[in-house]
Amino acid sequence: MTKRELRKTYKAKRKALSENDIENLSLAISNQLLKLPIWTYSFYHIFLAIVELKEVNTDFILNILAGKDKNILISKSDFASGDMTHFLLTDNMSFKKNSYNIPEPVDGIEISTDKIDVIFIPLLAFDKKGNRIGYGKGFYDRFLANCKPNTLKIGLSFFEAENEIIDVFEHDIKLDYCVTPKQIFQF
Repeated sequence: MTKRELRKTYKAKRKALSENDIENLSLAISNQLLKLPIWTYSFYHIFLAIVELKEVNTDFILNILAGKDKNILISKSDFASGDMTHFLLTDNMSFKKNSYNIPEPVDGIEISTDKIDVIFIPLLAFDKKGNRIGYGKGFYDRFLANCKPNTLKIGLSFFEAENEIIDVFEHDIKLDYCVTPKQIFQF
């Protein structure tokens, strides 16, 4: 299927999930993550879920990271430039939802992308080759292109892999892993 077809399909699948489904599936994803060999790094970038779009609830992962005393980074999006700025999560950080309902830090300690070791990536769908589909704005493509080559890219998905996304572009950056409630895909 094409990216456009998959976006439509997976938005509908997500819309059908109940709040209880989201909590249970998100917890299962975080439990799967504990099986990965990723916990020796220092800087972890994570997204905060857009509740209205029924994204993976990352609160469980945030608790794991905090319990392991990791540096946690949260982004703020600049819709004019298409870039993201990354801030160290602190106890006194305040958040505000932007016009797309993305919770973002109001301010904080900015951290450059070259410090980031692991990135948890929101997505709508992915395939068995590690290609991913987001909402189509390209924020993560630009962000990932600026990271160190060895930065681990981990997609989080409620659903299993598609066989193939047929309209992948040259600039699309593949995942290293994708974690679902049932399994871990390594690419």
